[in-house]
Amino acid sequence: MASGEFVCALLLVFLVSSANCFYLPGVAPQDFSKGDELQVKVNKLSSIKTQLPYDYYSLNYCKPKTIVNSAENLGEVLRGDRIENSPYVFHMREEKLCNYVCRIKLDAKSSKNFKEKIDDEYRVNMILDNLPVAVARQRADGTLVTSYEHGFRVGFKASYAGSTEERYFIYNHLSFEVKFHKDSEADSARIVGFEVTPYSVKHEFEQPWSEDNPHLTTCNPKTKHYVSQTNSPQEVDEGKDIIFTYDVSFKESPIKWASRWDTYLLMTDDQIHWFSIINSLMIVLFLSGMVAMIMMRTLYRDISNYNQLETQDEAQEETGWKLVHGDVFRPPSNVGLLCVYAGTGVQFFGMTLVTMIFAMLGFLSPSNRGGLMTAMVLLWVFMGLFAGYSSARLYKMFKGTEWKTNTLKTAFTFPGIVFGIFFVLNALIWGEKSSGAVPFGTMFALVFLWFGISVPLVFVGSYFGYKKPAIEDPVKTNKIPRQIPEQAWYMQPVFSVLIGGILPFGAVFIELFFILTSIWLHQFYYIFGFLFIVFVILIVTCAEITIVLCYFQLCSEDYHWWWRAYLTSGSSALYLFLYATFYFFTKLEITKLVSGILYFGYMTIISYAFFVLTGTIGFYACFWFVRTIYASVKID
Repeated sequence: MASGEFVCALLLVFLVSSANCFYLPGVAPQDFSKGDELQVKVNKLSSIKTQLPYDYYSLNYCKPKTIVNSAENLGEVLRGDRIENSPYVFHMREEKLCNYVCRIKLDAKSSKNFKEKIDDEYRVNMILDNLPVAVARQRADGTLVTSYEHGFRVGFKASYAGSTEERYFIYNHLSFEVKFHKDSEADSARIVGFEVTPYSVKHEFEQPWSEDNPHLTTCNPKTKHYVSQTNSPQEVDEGKDIIFTYDVSFKESPIKWASRWDTYLLMTDDQIHWFSIINSLMIVLFLSGMVAMIMMRTLYRDISNYNQLETQDEAQEETGWKLVHGDVFRPPSNVGLLCVYAGTGVQFFGMTLVTMIFAMLGFLSPSNRGGLMTAMVLLWVFMGLFAGYSSARLYKMFKGTEWKTNTLKTAFTFPGIVFGIFFVLNALIWGEKSSGAVPFGTMFALVFLWFGISVPLVFVGSYFGYKKPAIEDPVKTNKIPRQIPEQAWYMQPVFSVLIGGILPFGAVFIELFFILTSIWLHQFYYIFGFLFIVFVILIVTCAEITIVLCYFQLCSEDYHWWWRAYLTSGSSALYLFLYATFYFFTKLEITKLVSGILYFGYMTIISYAFFVLTGTIGFYACFWFVRTIYASVKID
């Protein structure tokens, strides 16, 4: 599933340029001399209408003598990639026209299968020297810059002249163009482009038919008959013969190997992207400045007033947040669950931060297929150490005694829920016989990473966290809880929590559009420099909005802030899910029930992860704020 490629993006030119300079550190470019064999590999069939990838050979295409699977990393398997060899073999800088591949007679099953894939607009994906095949298209804005469509359609629907009945036609002739950059000092060259123009041709041949040396009249270099758009197309129907052929040409290109991915990564709406990003950044920075200024001035005045009252020994009654000093550090209800979610959020924060740093340095670019997904899974596992540590520190502060139970909950709550949803979705994909279904071996590897590495690391972190001295509260907690006065309607928990999620969501929703597009419309996402800035803005926004609303809550003498701090910024996940629902109905053409369930299943996982991440950021910001302000005033 394209999932994998799943979350946020923004500014700084030097970061973008660093992502453009090189894409895959550690992998050297391959030099090819004239006549060297070039093996074309085939990848999954993909469709944005169903989101269900299929193995290339699930359709009755020409097969090599033996099908060999290429080694795939964890991320590729989770994405549904299935890379295999193909009967398409080239020789470097040797043009060959009208190459015969095979002849196939369609039975009822094959015909039905092809028609279903054409209906669902499936695209064929091929790879040469780690470059995916693409169809060159002119930009919609009329500029001369070429943009790429990834892969080519299996076929198309059309009707014959004078008929209204739609028929199915297959692309059975592929005209490949391999672009290469020649070394000026040596005879070797590097591949920098892999383009295809597909044709549908009803091939004709001289009788008798010879499998080893067929004489095609529709494509023959000797008679100078070449395939063009004027040929009669090849219809897909039971009992029909389909002859597969291909051309290959080589073209020298000024593009260097280091820049060969640039055309693939060209954004068609980059002006809108830049404008939206800068606009969002300005709004958020302006709001952040306002919030910070108000908070500093108001708080400074409050603390000065409270301390003057003490020194002057005035018998004036206290007001505002100082009144609840005896209850503000009273442990909340479900204290264990709060510790679990705070620990999980720290784990998620660490994973996101390190992944983005690696991505910005170019290690996780699209050329490193599956690298992003693999890195996220492995980093999640190893960040279990920090989850256990932070969860145990909080739990000890609340004077919890069952630290082992708390550790087990930290290790199993979030991953358990996500794995449960993932398992159900995987069963649905399996039922559709899609290559996106994670094989049993990979599922076992994921369970091993979870139980064999992540869980022990959570316990190690928890052990060290619990051994540390407990965090001391700056003020003492009264034995009898203070009664909370009746709150105004705008200070009710539900209202303030829902309001708190708007600003963090506003900081990321523009970039969210590009991320959803990359996941569900199978585009490449690579501007991690932008994404890192959005992430920083998200952290600042979550922290500030939670602190402000927490301050207002304490001023109205309501000291139940622990869970509300977590939920305030965490509620942005609700808006993320609502936006994902809006995106589904406005941008996607998914009609199959299973595909719809997959979309909402994966978006539920993403929203849940976003809730844990933003909630934890808000919680720790508020925790620091409350401790700071109560440590700053003199309490009798």
